[in-house]
Order: sequence, then C-alpha cells, then structure tokens
Amino acid sequence: MKNRRIIFVEVPQSLGDEIQSLTGKIAESFRVDPSIPLPIELETDEESADDDNADPKSPAEKLAEHLSWEMILSGMLRVISAGEYASFDFVSDMEIKPHWLNYYRHFILIIKPEIYNEFTSAAIIKSRNRDFDAALEIITALEGLFPMSPEVLLNKALIHEDAALELERKGSEMEAALEYDRALEVYKKALDIEPVLPELYFNLGFFYSRTRKFTESKEYFSEYLLVSEDPVKKEKAEKIIRDIESQGLDDYNYIQSLELIRQGKEEKALPLIRDFIEEHPKAWNAWFVLGWALRKLGRWKDALESFRKALDLGGTTLDTRNETAICLMELGDFSGAGKELETALREEPENLKIISNLGMLAMKKGDKKEAAGFFRTVLDINPKDPIALKFFAGP
Repeated sequence: MKNRRIIFVEVPQSLGDEIQSLTGKIAESFRVDPSIPLPIELETDEESADDDNADPKSPAEKLAEHLSWEMILSGMLRVISAGEYASFDFVSDMEIKPHWLNYYRHFILIIKPEIYNEFTSAAIIKSRNRDFDAALEIITALEGLFPMSPEVLLNKALIHEDAALELERKGSEMEAALEYDRALEVYKKALDIEPVLPELYFNLGFFYSRTRKFTESKEYFSEYLLVSEDPVKKEKAEKIIRDIESQGLDDYNYIQSLELIRQGKEEKALPLIRDFIEEHPKAWNAWFVLGWALRKLGRWKDALESFRKALDLGGTTLDTRNETAICLMELGDFSGAGKELETALREEPENLKIISNLGMLAMKKGDKKEAAGFFRTVLDINPKDPIALKFFAGP
C-alpha cells in the first residue's frame, strides 16, 4: 500500500542553478535560498516505512539524482497547507519557520503562475463529480497558498454545501448537518476578511434559506443589495426577500415552531404554527410545517390535509410530496402514495429518501421482489443505508 510522506532535503547545487535559470526569466526579485530546505513528497510502501525511519538520510541521497518539479511543488503545497506546527518526516532535526512558508508560496507562484485558476477549476470539477474529499484537498492547498483569499474560502464553503446536499440525498441527515456546520465555519472565516466579498453575502443568503433560517437569509440578501452591482443577482435577492416577507418566514412563531419540531416537541409547536397560519393562510411553508408536526405525532389524516394544502399553494417540493406519500401509505392509499413518490423521483432520480420509501411501499403491498429492487438501488448509492441493510438481513 502506498503512503504519502514529506521529507526535507538541502537544495542540490545543480537544482538551484536550474531553478535560478528558470525563475530568473520570470521574476528578477526571486532568488533561491539554499538555507531553506526543500520539502519533497514521496510515495512509499508500508512495508518499507520502517527501513526509511531507520536510515533517514537514505531518501535524500536517492532523491538527489532524480528530484522532479512535481515532487517539490507537491511537497511545498502540503507544508503550507498544514502550517508551521505540522508534523512531518525530517532528514534532520529542524522546525518549520514562518518565513519558509512565505518562501514556498513565492516559489510555487513563480514556477506555476496559473496555479490559482488550474486548482480552482480542478476542485470545481471534482465537486461536480461528487469526489468531495479530492475537491477539499485541492481547495485546502489553495487556501494555504492564498491564506487571505475570500474567493478561495467561498469555493471551499460551497464544496461543503455540495457535500451536505449529497448526504441529504443519501438520507444521511446527521452527516449532512455536520457538513453544513463546516460550510458555515468557512463562511464566517471569509467574512472576517476586509473588504467583504459581495458574493459571500449572496451565497450566505441561499445557505440560510436552504437550512430554513429565513431571518438570517433575509439579512444577508439585504446586505448583498447594498454592495452589489450585478443586476441579475440583485433581482434574485430582491425576489427572495419579498417571498420571505410575504409569507412571514422570518416571523417568530414560524421560526420557533420549526425549532421545536427539530427538538421533538411537536405538541408545543402546534399552537405556534397554527397562530402563524391564521395570519398567513397562503404560506405553503407554514402548512408544510404543520403537516410535519402532525405526521411526527402519527396523526396521518390531519397531516395529509396539511400537506395537500401546501401542494395546492405551490409547495410542490420533493419533501412535500415525500411527506404526503408517507401519510397516504399509512392510510392505506398505496396508489396515491406511489404517484407522489414517482413524481418526486422524476425530479431527483437518485434521491435515496424517495427510493427507500418506494421500497417501503412495495413491502406494504406485499411485493418483496419489487422492494428488493429498490433497496438494492439504495445500497448501490449508499452501502451503509440502515433500512436497506435491515431488509436484506431479514427478521
């Protein structure tokens, strides 16, 4: 098995001449400093790790003849990403000094001046392909290289959000919540950098809207309107603010009822959300929240009426259809439940919540073969899904 490790070596004279020759054509101000060792990234076999530790100078002797730019730049990126207090494998006893990190940053930018665009594009592509670990590794390297870049931090937060959405799709709600927390932590870090990047306000508005914190969403969209010059995005922000205000989604009763339901206190939430509906009878979100509380209390018929009201008012979201289907299943309307789930599945063909409920519906209809097909699909996407695993484990 291959492991990555970092060792530090002195700058060979031949390499120093080569670097100076190359960089001298690009930046006269840059000079190779032979007193600062080069961090080199190696791939080693686990079996040979003990031998390397027993003879720490042998890797340097071997490397002197075939150092590559890739090994040097990769080593520098890993060191600046980890910071001065990181622990690495050393050729000799030494501490990473702060001015080394700045030297490595300068070195990398001289050798690869297009690295920002290259790495940003690579991270975005990895995220779109749902390879979030690789995307975060790339963007974290950029964060080390550009430690005060709000644009880098914005992209990092968006990768965490994408990862959270993917986990939600797989039905991993708790893990998704952790990714949202990580995204928010990065957003807050970026907000501390002056001047604040306008796009941060815009994306935070969507972030809080997605997590149903509409007071904060309205606040950040309002901040965006004060500093933005993008007419298209300003129009979007204004529309969302109008929707929040017209539906009263920043109202205390609405916010508090949501929080109580999340805490499992549905009975306490009911009077608050009903008071809110009296003032905002056409707010589909409110009818959804009422249905959610009633469904969690097992009041299937009342919950179904609320979800249907939400649908009538335009709340045709995947969650609304899924909740409606659950109520219909419990009330014995398997045909109606199937229609709602199939409609939702057309919107998101790989949503595990919907696929799993189609499996549950097949079980309720007594069709174990059909149920097995749905649960196999679930396990193809998420091999650790507890409901699907329980189905195949049997009673």
